[in-house]
Amino acid sequence: MASPFFSPLILCISLWALLILPAHSLTCTSQKFSNSKLYASCSDLPTLDSYLHYTYNATNSSLSIAFLSTPASSDGWIAWAINPTGTGMVGSQALIALKSSGSLAVKTYNISSYSSIEQSNLSFDVWDLKAESGSNGTWVIYGSLKVPDKVEQLNQVWQIGARVSDGHPNKHEFAPTNLDAKETLSLVETPQSLTPASAPAPTPAPSPLSTPEKAGQSILRTNNLGLFLFLVSALAL
Repeated sequence: MASPFFSPLILCISLWALLILPAHSLTCTSQKFSNSKLYASCSDLPTLDSYLHYTYNATNSSLSIAFLSTPASSDGWIAWAINPTGTGMVGSQALIALKSSGSLAVKTYNISSYSSIEQSNLSFDVWDLKAESGSNGTWVIYGSLKVPDKVEQLNQVWQIGARVSDGHPNKHEFAPTNLDAKETLSLVETPQSLTPASAPAPTPAPSPLSTPEKAGQSILRTNNLGLFLFLVSALAL
């Protein structure tokens, strides 16, 4: 029969493990592409279970992207866009992936209004457009686009829809998760690096609490430490 000493010992070891486990990790860092391409940075977008991988080339002012999301239905669509004049969908220059003649294709749309979604050339050059289906129903949009010289950030918008009619996307839902699908994309300070080890290392943060992610990890570990000490004290009684 096992000694009663082992029960509190196992409990203490389990609680100690909570102190050293990472509190958060980005989903995008574990995503792979069929062409094995690596991008310099990636971001878990805050709504619609969407992700952006990207590489900004300041030398020729270009942005290479891979956008991952899941359409609202198998016959729906996904979109990633840049809005040169605002922060929402209206006015955006969009790359939209949808099924065309039975296969996925990327089309370009100028979203001048919610009632006027026109397939057209964009206000900037785009090339290497491609779409493919991934695992678990996800789709991927690949592409490269020209951005303004010395730009530091862009207004990005993303979206998903359930239906396509006559080769064009129908309106998406207007739920809060859809309406909040917009964010500033920083090209200078990237949130997560996937650059090979030969690239220069980022400058260390001046404080362990200098970012929200690290602050959250510190708070979680502090709480775990308090719980650990409380239970150890209780076991000693």
